[in-house]
Amino acid sequence: MLVKYKKLNEKIAMGLLSFMPREHDLQTLQNSMDRYTEDPNWQLYLWKQDEDLVGVIGIELDELTFTVHHAAVNPSFRNEGIGQKMIEKVQQLHETLAMCSTHETKDFLEKCWANQYPLKESLEK
Repeated sequence: MLVKYKKLNEKIAMGLLSFMPREHDLQTLQNSMDRYTEDPNWQLYLWKQDEDLVGVIGIELDELTFTVHHAAVNPSFRNEGIGQKMIEKVQQLHETLAMCSTHETKDFLEKCWANQYPLKESLEK
């Protein structure tokens, strides 16, 4: 289940965000968290599975689009479709907006789309 970030979950959110390649440095990570808490156009969501928070997705809202800046899943819960579920739920929440990626989230989003809309092999040779 996708839940909106609350300050109560700051340490967990920071831990999940730290799985992003450019978020290893504590100052960079803190800057990202500050942006999500201070700018209303930047929204952070956590994925709750049973009682555990195991994924994070962070977006920036614009007039016609939303950009996925962060998307990460705890390594213990990877390859279970959680990333795809997070993307689907965020798309549902912002269905009137087009989804965009950043350089860091492009491969992740393409993988989720490929799983959602797999390409069928052509029967012609």
